[in-house]
Amino acid sequence: MRMEQHITLAGALRIGAGALGIMIAIIVFVAVAGGGLLSRDPEAIAITSMVGSIIAVVLVVFSIPDIIAGIGLLKRRPWARILTLILSCIDLIEIPFGTALGVYSLWVLLNDETAEIFNNQTDAT
Repeated sequence: MRMEQHITLAGALRIGAGALGIMIAIIVFVAVAGGGLLSRDPEAIAITSMVGSIIAVVLVVFSIPDIIAGIGLLKRRPWARILTLILSCIDLIEIPFGTALGVYSLWVLLNDETAEIFNNQTDAT
């Protein structure tokens, strides 16, 4: 595989990870808020709805940068390389899938050929 293909794959994986995070946020919200609804207790409904909303918002906020970085990588934007490097370092602590994504993204984006590809994009714009 050429580095161009690795960059495309890394971008697609980032978008996929971000989309998965948003789907998990929706599932968590429905599960937590739904638990309160099942109890039919107004106080429980209020608390579980608030807790579910907070957790879902946090998950979405952490997922959006992955989607943005992935789109940027697919478009070969130099800022996306930097953003993905930062996100990849954070991903290393998210065992096992985040670690795999982080290591792969770091390997791809720290490669000299990749740096040259993104530097050429800067010159072209």
